[in-house]
Amino acid sequence: MTPTVLDRFRGRILGAGSSSGVRLVIGDWSSSPLGSFTDVMVATADDRRILVAPDAAVADYVAATYSFDEVRLCPVTLGTDEHEWRLDAGPLRCRVELGGRTAVGRLLRPVPDRIGRSRAFAHLADPIARRLLPGVRTVGSAGGGRREYYGAHDQHHVTSLDGTWEGEPLGGLRAVSPPPRFGFSSTPAAPALTRVTTTVARPSGAPGGPAAGRSGTT
Repeated sequence: MTPTVLDRFRGRILGAGSSSGVRLVIGDWSSSPLGSFTDVMVATADDRRILVAPDAAVADYVAATYSFDEVRLCPVTLGTDEHEWRLDAGPLRCRVELGGRTAVGRLLRPVPDRIGRSRAFAHLADPIARRLLPGVRTVGSAGGGRREYYGAHDQHHVTSLDGTWEGEPLGGLRAVSPPPRFGFSSTPAAPALTRVTTTVARPSGAPGGPAAGRSGTT
């Protein structure tokens, strides 16, 4: 029986749509087997799925877990404060304003992080997430024989978006619709910033795992 490795990513996911039809999922990871990094999943108006990653190790891991039509490597720089994110990621430049805690965030806040990040809690939360947030799942099958578990800890509204994709204006903030189909679960349709722990269970030694010296099992 092939041993399973658990890779844990702690950070934040921001999902936003735009009036141009471009949809963004920005992952800002403070702790992971790949170190700290920021990556961006972009769904274009004609439904091309593009990963913008800061290096080949991140690109290989993410592309082995989710589905993309294209992968682009370039510096990804994110500046954040309590009310705003500012992103410069090659073809994408944008500024996102943040608002108060969502109703989902208020439900999540009392749950201790050690419980919220567990795979057992992800299983318990899955039917609730499906009901409250159509398209969102907290447990499912990912690429390469992997299984993924999302543990959400907090959530805030996204209130505005401006910027450019490949030099063209993104337009104003809209719902993340249609779902971008990067993986088994969609980001919430309502633009939001969610603090999460993502656990990826993968076969040991499978292609697309962290490079030697950068892996971690938790």
